[in-house]
Amino acid sequence: MKVEPHDNEAWLIREAQKGDVSAFNTLVLHYQSTVYNVAYRIMGDPGVAADATQDAFISAYQSLNHFRGGSFRAWLTRIVTNACYDELRHRKRRPQSSLDELTEENESFDGLTSDVVGPEEHQQQVELVAAIERCLGELPAEQRIVAVMCDVEGYDYNEIADIVAVSLGTVKSRLSRARARLRDCLQGYRELLPLDYRLT
Repeated sequence: MKVEPHDNEAWLIREAQKGDVSAFNTLVLHYQSTVYNVAYRIMGDPGVAADATQDAFISAYQSLNHFRGGSFRAWLTRIVTNACYDELRHRKRRPQSSLDELTEENESFDGLTSDVVGPEEHQQQVELVAAIERCLGELPAEQRIVAVMCDVEGYDYNEIADIVAVSLGTVKSRLSRARARLRDCLQGYRELLPLDYRLT
């Protein structure tokens, strides 16, 4: 019978800590999409995100005996977030993603788009998602990470504070500044925004 990672996660972790590579691989299969999505939305580059994901799982395997319980997902997210943060600090680069990649892979902004649109509306949605990603890419790394964690990935404030190892107040402050900067940046693309999102 197949072992479901979510239902038996604690058992799989214990087995992996004993050196069972198969158990760890089961955890990898369960969480690889989550870890990759976090890396992709922070870095904006599929290749860099894939590298960060691979590095994160290697690091997780090497550090598995240091895991002391709690949310394994948050623990993995902390590892990949730190990897991305280090990369951003070293490279000081902005995300470089094609419009096709953004519309095919990014599910972050469903509230701004509709499933049933004509060609012109679809093109506007493509341009809007690209504008949002561009504005995200212009944020300082600390603000971008908390914005991705909260508004894209859906982590709550306490989880984010744990993942990025800062206080709850710092998370709220960074998120507030990130949202303000995103709002200001997106006003440069007012013609693409739904009316409710335009500042008057």
